[in-house]
Amino acid sequence: MEERLLSDRYRIVKHLARGGMADVYEAEDTLLNRAVAVKVLHANFASDEAFVARFRREAQAAANLSHPNIVAIYDWGKDEGTYFMVMELIRGRTLREVLKAEGEILPQRAAEITAEAAAALSVAHQHGVYHRDIKPGNIMVTDDGSVKVTDFGIARAMDDSEELTRTGAVIGTATYFSPEQAQGLPADERSDVYSLGIVLYEMLAGKPPFTGESPVAVAYQHVSEQAPPPNAINPEAPPELCAVASHAITKSPDQRYQSADDLRNDLLRYLTGSEPLAAAAIMASAPTATINVPPAVPGGVATVVGGGAVSTMDAPIRGRSQTSYWVIVGAMVAILAVGLILIFRLLSGGEAVASTVVIPQLEGVPAEQAFEALQELDLKVRATEEPHESIAAGLVIRTEPPAGSSVAVQEFVTVVVSAGQEQFGIPNVINENIEVARAMIEAQGFTVGTIEYQFTEDFDENIVIDQFPRSGESAAPGTEVNLFVSSGPSSIAIPDVSGKTAETAILELTRAGFTNISTEEEYSPEVLEGFVIDTNPTVGQIVPRDAPITVLVSIGPEPVDVPDLTGKTPAQAQSTLNALGLLLVVSQETVEVPLDSGLIGNVAEQSPSAGETIEVGDTVTVTLGIPNQVSVPDLKSKSIADAQAAAAAVGLNISGTIGEQITNDPAKKNLHGMVASQNPTAGKVVDEGSFIAVAVWVYKPIVPNFVGMKLTDAQDLADELGLVLDVTIIPNPPGPDKGKVISQSIPEMSEVDLGTVIEIDAYADA
Repeated sequence: MEERLLSDRYRIVKHLARGGMADVYEAEDTLLNRAVAVKVLHANFASDEAFVARFRREAQAAANLSHPNIVAIYDWGKDEGTYFMVMELIRGRTLREVLKAEGEILPQRAAEITAEAAAALSVAHQHGVYHRDIKPGNIMVTDDGSVKVTDFGIARAMDDSEELTRTGAVIGTATYFSPEQAQGLPADERSDVYSLGIVLYEMLAGKPPFTGESPVAVAYQHVSEQAPPPNAINPEAPPELCAVASHAITKSPDQRYQSADDLRNDLLRYLTGSEPLAAAAIMASAPTATINVPPAVPGGVATVVGGGAVSTMDAPIRGRSQTSYWVIVGAMVAILAVGLILIFRLLSGGEAVASTVVIPQLEGVPAEQAFEALQELDLKVRATEEPHESIAAGLVIRTEPPAGSSVAVQEFVTVVVSAGQEQFGIPNVINENIEVARAMIEAQGFTVGTIEYQFTEDFDENIVIDQFPRSGESAAPGTEVNLFVSSGPSSIAIPDVSGKTAETAILELTRAGFTNISTEEEYSPEVLEGFVIDTNPTVGQIVPRDAPITVLVSIGPEPVDVPDLTGKTPAQAQSTLNALGLLLVVSQETVEVPLDSGLIGNVAEQSPSAGETIEVGDTVTVTLGIPNQVSVPDLKSKSIADAQAAAAAVGLNISGTIGEQITNDPAKKNLHGMVASQNPTAGKVVDEGSFIAVAVWVYKPIVPNFVGMKLTDAQDLADELGLVLDVTIIPNPPGPDKGKVISQSIPEMSEVDLGTVIEIDAYADA
């Protein structure tokens, strides 16, 4: 099917899912250039008019429903015998998959999902469409979180064990259908509300309220048992939302929400913080609330039609204590009912109550009239249908016990109603293998009559070349279908089945006449999982019909163990992944690593991690390392040694000086040799290991004029300026010059280094 172009418009891209009636593919709408989903009816159903009609009904039912919460139907058609439906392509998961993966769902999200599904149902109900099969599998949650309801109008195949599809009785999935569906009564919008309520219940509790070993056992519980509130199973479920779920699954349709809009409005009240009406009603009625349970029926649950019980459903075996309880309740109800009837008739002056009545002749009477006649005789009624060759549909065939029998009042009488003459369409088995043809004929209730083999060059061995009666004609069950079958040549060529699903390949090989077919799985990077790679012997070889044919089926690309890319350069990582058929993506993000890690500029992190198993063609994302980022410390007024220590403490280095900061200010004498400025400046964030260049203070004092100063004053001034005086004392000073400096070796106003020695001559002080 892959790469096929349907109706010269829809190109099949890949297989998405397989169901009981159809396969679903992703496809490209070449006319509108958009991605769509195409549902293709299985080939073995395409010749069955009933299945084709169901398929068409689904398209027609949903095509007129336009709403954001309903999967849109775009087109429906037939191409070379292939029936298909074109739908909106949804990216996401079914609610069933979400529940399977996560169990109960957060209350807020459960309310949102249910409200959106209710909005979809409201639109459908306004168009007269009742879904009748609301369940988690038919509710999609898209990747962006929105909700889509799908499969409107579907009728399931009769052999689906999950479905109860007895004609005229029950349609839907047992876990989720309503009590009226379980009893075979007509379903309406309130039935969809009940089913959606069961879905809400499951989201809150983590499981549906009723489970059993068979669909019939579950149906019994829907009719007769009261579900505990969801918070009895999951105490964290909010009582207000539990009240909404419980109200939605009330047994009587008249007592539950009357429309999907009513349910949705109550959910919106909850989501906006208001109390739902259902919660208020339940709390108000809590002190006097009672549970209405249908009366016990021997062997099953009574189904009510026109006021009386008219059909039964077998109930599951229950424990001794539960059975005893219901027997007592049933007996008390029966005693009370009989007592009330006797009192009423005595008080009304009526005749004595008859203990037995005679069943009237009802053959040929319309069923409804028969039911009323028996109920007027105070009898209980069961109804069943069966085909009849002469009695028209809807008329009574007989009663059990038969007409004229005397039975006690309140006894059950079975009314057998005609379903009319049973007719089925003869299937088209021409071009089918004889065994496939036999299965198709018997599946429709017919039998294979005479089989006449004829030699022909145009048909392979065991292929039906003609039939009688012809396909499309209607006949009663058991009618013989005579077949004309090709004897064919003894050896045939192997057809090309590569690229097809394994099931399709086996079917085509069987139709070609091969009888010894097996499958074998292989890894393949080119062929999708579940599709055929090749056959052995290969296509075109002519081999005997009973020769062993092996169909090689792809299980997808061989898994690959992700290599460890840590420490590799991007080019090395690319080369390593290319050799394994994997793709490299270098992240725009980076990760800080230590300077000595060896990861700077190389792969520091990767996803998936080394050792994980992925498929050929998958991507591995790597993140490159960069040095740790550090903040530059403030080195000003520090000695070079202290500056080097401060820089090293944060992983930085001093590169040397970038110059000297000269000062003649004696007040800055103490800064001599200290850091005057730095680059980068303090507080800037740089890579670990970076270098900081510094400039240092250099104090150069200006030599003053010491001549004429007292020696003591000159000493003090020299100390203040950072100069050293080398004093020579001259004896016998003149009187006025005692103790004064008379000469100096370095002229005044000279700029000298700190600690420069200046020779001076001074007179003695005495």
